[in-house]
Amino acid sequence: MRVPAGVERDHPLARLTTVRTGGPADYFARPTSEERLVELLGWSEEFGVEVGVVGSGSNLLVADDGFRGIVMKLDGQLASIEREGTRLLCGGGARLPQASARAARDGLSGLEFGVNIPGTVGGAVKMNANAYGGELRDALEWVHVATPAGVGRRAPAELGFSYRRSNIRPREIVARASFSLTPADPESVKRTLADMRSRRKDAQPSGIKTFGSTFKNPEGADGEGRSAGTLLDRAGCRGLAVGGARFSEKHANFVENTGEASTADILALMGEGRRRVRERFGVALEPEVQLLGEVDAAALYGP
Repeated sequence: MRVPAGVERDHPLARLTTVRTGGPADYFARPTSEERLVELLGWSEEFGVEVGVVGSGSNLLVADDGFRGIVMKLDGQLASIEREGTRLLCGGGARLPQASARAARDGLSGLEFGVNIPGTVGGAVKMNANAYGGELRDALEWVHVATPAGVGRRAPAELGFSYRRSNIRPREIVARASFSLTPADPESVKRTLADMRSRRKDAQPSGIKTFGSTFKNPEGADGEGRSAGTLLDRAGCRGLAVGGARFSEKHANFVENTGEASTADILALMGEGRRRVRERFGVALEPEVQLLGEVDAAALYGP
């Protein structure tokens, strides 16, 4: 099988995730243009190579044995942030907090909530990210989605958005996105960002090996008594540990790598947390974290 020029072999992935677990990818590339992205997707389809994407790595668990396929991390123009009037044009690999900060500096409002979502624009589109009352789809104007056949523009109505979901399929990657924003006083927007950062710092763990929210809030949750974090806390999961993985003492819906955790440790911990919540409250929590590679995640799904 021919391998495109510039594609690396056996690339370590743990360092590309915030929780720092997992093995290597068989192939790895950093595409910097839509054309290169389509080329790599076409190669993957031709030879039956699985495709994975790593953004900020903040909501990702990589199998301890790694990933039997190609992992891509968008770079260059695919990670750029540019202003065009009241629009913000972002590469799929651009970090959403940086996009929010850029909008604030330019006096544009509508993307403030993104300052507390530690992921990329492409990942946020795929997951229809939301935080503190703001939702990505409310500001999104269009996206460019790369496939093995080329790049197409899609409107939000074509993305099948629901809670933390879209219809972006395997071998489809968000290459660019346009956000339609509203002119505002830069200092006012900056104050809003500062307030949101402060609220996140007070409520969630930081400066440690962790990823974002582990489980989605149950459908119909009111954000308080039925949120995933509250259910896990009331089920006795705060501080619970398996191997080197632990539910945070600060927020029970965050998993920390206390030292030498494996992905298997984290999955076992998540499975135990889900079991306790189901047993006590009759609620089947759904994982929010994305999985890359072959893992035993049976305990995280089903009844």
